[in-house]
Amino acid sequence: MQRRRIAIGIVTAAAIAGTIAGCGSSGGNASDAMKAHGPITIWYSNNAQEVQWGKAMVSSWNSAHPKEKIKAQEVPAGKSTEEVLGAAITAGTTPCLVFNNLPAVTGQFQKQGGLVDLSKFSDANSYIETRSGSAADQYKSADGDYYQMPWKQNPVMIFYNKELFAKAGLSADSPDLSTYDKFIAAAKQIKSSGAAPYAIYPAPTSEFFQPNFDYLPLLAAQTGGKGMIEDGKATIAGKDGLEVANFWRTIYSDGLAGNEQYQGDAFADGKAAMAIVGPWAIAYYGDKVKWGSVPVPTKDGVAADKTYTFPDAKNVGMYTSCKNQGTAWDVLKFATSKDQDNKLLTVTGQMPIRDDLATVYADYFAAHPDYKEFGSQSARTVDDPSGPNTVAQLQALRNAYTKSVISGSGSVEDAFKAAAEKIDKLQAQK
Repeated sequence: MQRRRIAIGIVTAAAIAGTIAGCGSSGGNASDAMKAHGPITIWYSNNAQEVQWGKAMVSSWNSAHPKEKIKAQEVPAGKSTEEVLGAAITAGTTPCLVFNNLPAVTGQFQKQGGLVDLSKFSDANSYIETRSGSAADQYKSADGDYYQMPWKQNPVMIFYNKELFAKAGLSADSPDLSTYDKFIAAAKQIKSSGAAPYAIYPAPTSEFFQPNFDYLPLLAAQTGGKGMIEDGKATIAGKDGLEVANFWRTIYSDGLAGNEQYQGDAFADGKAAMAIVGPWAIAYYGDKVKWGSVPVPTKDGVAADKTYTFPDAKNVGMYTSCKNQGTAWDVLKFATSKDQDNKLLTVTGQMPIRDDLATVYADYFAAHPDYKEFGSQSARTVDDPSGPNTVAQLQALRNAYTKSVISGSGSVEDAFKAAAEKIDKLQAQK
C-alpha cells in the first residue's frame, strides 16, 4: 500500500482555496434528487487494495440492482484528490459518491455547495450514529448535520525497528517509549550507538496536512482526546499543546530527527529506527522490516488502552451534482454495511469507523494479530476539525511548527500563541 502521505498528495492551503473559489452546487430541486433512483457514478482511491475492494463492492451491488447500476473509477489523476474534487465541483462534474474525502476539507466543499447534507435523509443520523457510535460526533458540521459519512481510519502509532533497537541495546520486544523522557532517552541511545543516523524521521515539509503525522497525534494523546480546536478555540498554545511542541523541539534540536526532506523512506531504509504510521504500514513494510508497535508517547505516560491518537481517516461524500441521490444513499449504506466493512478490513487492513470494532470483528483480529493493537487504538482517535477554514488553520499551525520546532527559530511559546490567534480568527469566520 502506498504511504498515506503520498496518497494525500503535495498540496498547499492556497492551492486548495484557489481551486474551490467560486464553487457552487449544480442547482436543481434537491428534494427531488434525494428521492430519485437510477444509475450513479462513484470514485474511489487509486490504492490497489481499495480498488480491489471497490470493484468487488460494485459488482455485488450491480448484480442485485440492474436498474440502478454503479459506474466506478479511480479518482482522476491530479496533484491531490482535494484539488481534483474542487475543480470537479466548480465544473459540476463530480460523481455521486467519492470514497476518498479528507475530513479537513469537508467544510470548504460544504460552504461552496458541493456536498449533500446527508442528515436530510430520514434515516441518516440514526444509521451513521449506530454504525460509528460516539466517533461520529467529530464529523458533524457546525450546523449539527453530516456532510460526510465516517468511513475508515488508519490510527497512527509508533512503529519501531526491532533489529535496530536490539543493536542500540534497547528492548526489541517491549521497549518503554511511553513518556517524553523515556522516548528521548531511547532516541539518544539509538543515535549514540550508531544503530541508525536518526531515531525518527517525520516529514519536515510544510504542507498543511503534516501536523497529522507528528504534532496532532501527540496532542490527542497528551490531552486525553482533544483536538487542535475545542469549544471554538485553539488548544495549541495551552499547557498540553506547548508540552507536545517542546518535546518535538528537543527531538530536532538534539539531532534525533532529520530536518531535511528525505528522498525515500527513512524507516524502510534503516535511516530511522521509528516512524509514526497506521495499519497500512503492516502490508507496506511486510518482511522488509522486523517491526513492533507502541502507542504515541505522553509527558508522564498513559496506559495503552487509554491513549488517543490521530485517525488518518478518509470518509465518503455525496455530491450535489448527483441526480439519483436516492440510489446514492442506498449504495452508501450498502458500502458501509457490516458485511462490506468486514470485506474492507480483510482486503485493505484499514479500520472501518465502526462502534466496538474490535468486538464486531473479533474473528478477524484473532486471525490477524498484527492488526489487533490498531483495532484497539481505533476506538480512541481525534481527527482534524471539518470547518470551512480548517486547511488554513492547519497551515497556520504548520508554519509555526516549521519555524519554531523543526528549524528551532525563536520561541515555541510565541510562535504557537501567534498561530493560535490566527486559528481563532479563522474559526470566527463563517
